[in-house]
Amino acid sequence: MFRWISPILDPVKMAFSIPGYIKYLHDIGAYRRTAGAEPIRVIDTYPCLSDGHPVHPYDSHYFYQDLWAAKRISCARPVRHIDVGSRLDFVAFLTTLTDVEAVDLRRLDVNVDGLKCTQGDVLELPYGTSSVGSLSCLHVAEHVGLGRYGDKLDPNGTKKACNELARILGPSGSLYFSVPVGVPRLCFNAHRIHSPEQIASYFESLKLVEFSAVSDDGKYVENADLRTVAKSDYACGMFRFTKV
Repeated sequence: MFRWISPILDPVKMAFSIPGYIKYLHDIGAYRRTAGAEPIRVIDTYPCLSDGHPVHPYDSHYFYQDLWAAKRISCARPVRHIDVGSRLDFVAFLTTLTDVEAVDLRRLDVNVDGLKCTQGDVLELPYGTSSVGSLSCLHVAEHVGLGRYGDKLDPNGTKKACNELARILGPSGSLYFSVPVGVPRLCFNAHRIHSPEQIASYFESLKLVEFSAVSDDGKYVENADLRTVAKSDYACGMFRFTKV
């Protein structure tokens, strides 16, 4: 029930914010009394209440998967790389390595050297069969078919996305792919969790070269066995495939 209410009103977040507001008001007073302090107008105040952590917070899935894929693409040095729906930061960083074409369901209006932005659907990619030599799709396919991003509802969305990525991958090409993995379930309309074996079966026409993972406790495991995170709640599976 909390997940239904939280998009409108998050009572837990509100309760935890109270000490933050107390500290914020204290700091405003202390800052005003400091020699050389600028005037503080109420209209310009911008309360940031949850950044004072002693340990830097980060999302372990995105941190490790982006690093994992970027390292391998850097080593491969493709002349051109195609990305389908991954994080924009990751896509932008790849332009320092090679020319990138980013395909996304939503239009991306940016102007960056070495980056071509194409509006397209992962279920119907604008490339010929076996035509792409370097391809990535990170933390994307688990959303396909749930309507979250304006896509059509389809229970087989993730599987169809995998089939389409496999279709366009060229001989000896590399596909860098990640999704949440663990005990299979649907968290409508956020995402699906698949078992690592399910994902491997969706790409049965390709060869699995490497599987790495981020465990439930945020630990990065390189060159793991598919069974390593099979019983996880919400791990991240990183798969590198090639077409033989």
